Amino acid sequence: MGVPRRVLAQDQVARVDDLIARMTLEEKAGQMTCLADSFRPFNPPNPQAGIQDERRLAAEIRKGRVGCLFNGIGVAGARRAQEMAVGESRLGIPLLLAGDVIHGLKTIFPVPIAEAASFDPHLCERTARAMAVEATAAGLHLTFAPMVDVARDQRWGRVVEGAGEDVYLTGLLSAARVRGFQGRDLRRSDSLLACPKHFAAYGAVAGGLEYGSVDISDETLRETHLPPFGASFAAGALVTMAAFSEVNGVPATADRELLTDILRGEMGFRGFVCSDYTADEELVAHGYAQDARDAARLAVLAGVDMSMQSGLYTRYLPELVNSGAVPAATVDIAVRRILYVKAAIGLFDNPWRSLDEETEKSRIFTPSHRALAHEAATRSIVLLRNEGVLPIDPGKVRKIALIGPFAEDRDNLYGPWAFYGDPGKGVDIATGLRAALPDPAMLAVTRGCDVGGAIDGGIAQAVAAAKTADLVLLAIGESQAMSGEAQSRTVIELPAAQQALADAVAATGTPMAVLLRHGRALALHEGVAGAGAILATWFLGSEAGHAIADVLLGKVDPSGKLPVSFPWESGQEPFFYDRKSTGRPVVDNGSTEYKARYATTDNSARFPFGHGLSYTRFTLDRLTLSDEALRWDAAIEVRARLTNAGQRRGSEVVQLYIRDRVASRTRPIRELKRIARVTLDAGESQTVRFSLSRTDLEFVGAGNRRMAEPGVFDLWVGQSSVGGLHTQFTLYGAPPGMTA
Repeated sequence: MGVPRRVLAQDQVARVDDLIARMTLEEKAGQMTCLADSFRPFNPPNPQAGIQDERRLAAEIRKGRVGCLFNGIGVAGARRAQEMAVGESRLGIPLLLAGDVIHGLKTIFPVPIAEAASFDPHLCERTARAMAVEATAAGLHLTFAPMVDVARDQRWGRVVEGAGEDVYLTGLLSAARVRGFQGRDLRRSDSLLACPKHFAAYGAVAGGLEYGSVDISDETLRETHLPPFGASFAAGALVTMAAFSEVNGVPATADRELLTDILRGEMGFRGFVCSDYTADEELVAHGYAQDARDAARLAVLAGVDMSMQSGLYTRYLPELVNSGAVPAATVDIAVRRILYVKAAIGLFDNPWRSLDEETEKSRIFTPSHRALAHEAATRSIVLLRNEGVLPIDPGKVRKIALIGPFAEDRDNLYGPWAFYGDPGKGVDIATGLRAALPDPAMLAVTRGCDVGGAIDGGIAQAVAAAKTADLVLLAIGESQAMSGEAQSRTVIELPAAQQALADAVAATGTPMAVLLRHGRALALHEGVAGAGAILATWFLGSEAGHAIADVLLGKVDPSGKLPVSFPWESGQEPFFYDRKSTGRPVVDNGSTEYKARYATTDNSARFPFGHGLSYTRFTLDRLTLSDEALRWDAAIEVRARLTNAGQRRGSEVVQLYIRDRVASRTRPIRELKRIARVTLDAGESQTVRFSLSRTDLEFVGAGNRRMAEPGVFDLWVGQSSVGGLHTQFTLYGAPPGMTA
């Protein structure tokens, strides 16, 4: 078992089999062990665990007791480690070198949730390819990305790492990122192995609490949380990572049903599974393992092939096998999976692949990568609201007050998981604006407050600046430390000091555009929500300031769409657009008494999934179907005309949603099934076409079986998950003699 043999030449298969036959149990356990890279340390491990110094690590490598190093970069240090593995260990098995390249190495691209707002898989593939070029130039073979967890609770800090709340969009973008990381040939020196994570359902942790528990039905697991992994595996991913969390009472790291029966049996995954950081050891704290030895036993029997940082496999696996507690065949299968992946990327033929110092000098932080980061950042910005404030016309706006803690801030441009990036090389908002304005003196900057606290006299200075300006740009939101791993929040609102600043500046009456910096959807309140314009600018990376300036001045038309719903209040979470109707829905403008709503707000979004405005105006009409009846083994074509009814060129993302009106399991009020990005000149029209078949209508029903049921379906083609052109079609059942 392992990587499909068609990926490997027969001599590579024979080489792996020969190695396994000659390996000791200690060497096998070593191949199943991943440790922090002490030769070129970059990101201090947290928590402190395992080996933390170069001398001890070198000794383990020479004994053949390490298979993978992670989170160090630099060719020189990597070559030293690889020389020990290849030239000084008994069998000379090369190391796999891994790192958390989540949204960039030195060139930092927008955080994944921001880039998801582009609704553009081609862009995601291009940025992942650029990241792979830089990461492999710095001596890496594997990245622990993309994160493909569907995230429906904005209190969870790791929303920032994924593609948002929708299953279809997450799968589409995740597959694109896998293709981008790995390229077309795994053996090329710039191919970077992808590791979709966290298997599975980590995005469903209760209350959005990091490392928390997950309690969901089998149907929800298979319908919502597994499909993006399936899309990633279909795109060629050969590594995946088990989740920290428990799923229905069993920690994922010890869940054989999840990691073996479902992952390998149902989904056909043939790569290897690694644990998350010390997650096997944490089975003891979960109350699932008696001690560390028991934790190692449970993890390997469940299907965890590689243990990260705990060292439990090297410490306990040989004795566990010798005592009969773990079958020798189980260890051999795990080692074979790992070695097959090493063979698939050409490590046995060339242990020095991705370890070239000249490449390291020429392919990192290049002008072309910065240009791509600039493009990606502009495409990630979402115009949430605009009452004629934007774009800025320098002929009419003579003085601009840039106010807020992020006006000149460079410490929070990159976002979380960008620790390889060089501090200070990112472009802040003020710098970007001054470079873009016809006269830099038009811009006056006032901090107003800190991210989390007031500044003496700060609000008074901000109010004075606002009163003398023609336009206020209010740069507020989250610091990058407020999003990411271990940053779950009970309230997803602006810090009180920033809200007070916003209220005071808004009260001046000067036209205002809010520039939100954030890694999740936020619950916005007056003073912000009522601003003349609001831009979701996320954490945009190296070129943030230039990209924001381009959008503000209209050099680039905003075209992003929200991959997450912005609630009215924090207490609505978890909130997502494809929720269920319930038996007492609030319908249109009807009575809300004794309906499915909160006492303080209805069950809607302030800014819904898929929402995003432009500086031009798009309209949709002429929705038609090729047939109102969808045959069981056929497809229908959906057509609608998109028109740019505005005065300038722009792009729109047309979205197709369905609803199964009556089913044996209740269905969401809407489900996204297709997207199309269209760019039109002013006055231009284009017919957008989509194709739908029965498989697009399937859901997980009784017996965890995917099925489609004959009946009536609603269909919308629109510009967000709310509204749009509406029609219906009917799915007919299988004809006699055809298997359903």
